[in-house]
Parts: sequence; structure tokens; C-alpha cells
Amino acid sequence: MSAWRQAGLNYINYSQIAARLVRQALKTDLRTEAAKRDEVNVKFTQWKDGKPVTEKM
Repeated sequence: MSAWRQAGLNYINYSQIAARLVRQALKTDLRTEAAKRDEVNVKFTQWKDGKPVTEKM
């Protein structure tokens, strides 16, 4: 079993932590450029029986 799974993380959380640590290890001039790529928008959609499930509000 992977160490990140044993720690209770999923792959997305693991990769976010690893990316953050790599950015922090960069030199100052490169760190500012990498910080611009840090912000990401993700949309999750639940699927059931091959179709997206919509939430009723």
C-alpha cells in the first residue's frame, strides 16, 4: 500500500501537498512564477448509472 494511502490521503490531496512542497523549495524568482499556477478550480460531478446526478436545492 502506498504511504499516502496509509496516511489517509487520496491521490488528489497527495499531489497537492507534493506540488506545494516543490514550489516552496524553488528559488525566490522561480517561486513567484510557480505561485501563479497554484490556483486551480475543480468541479466534481457525482455519477450514477452512467448519468450525472443533479442535486436539488
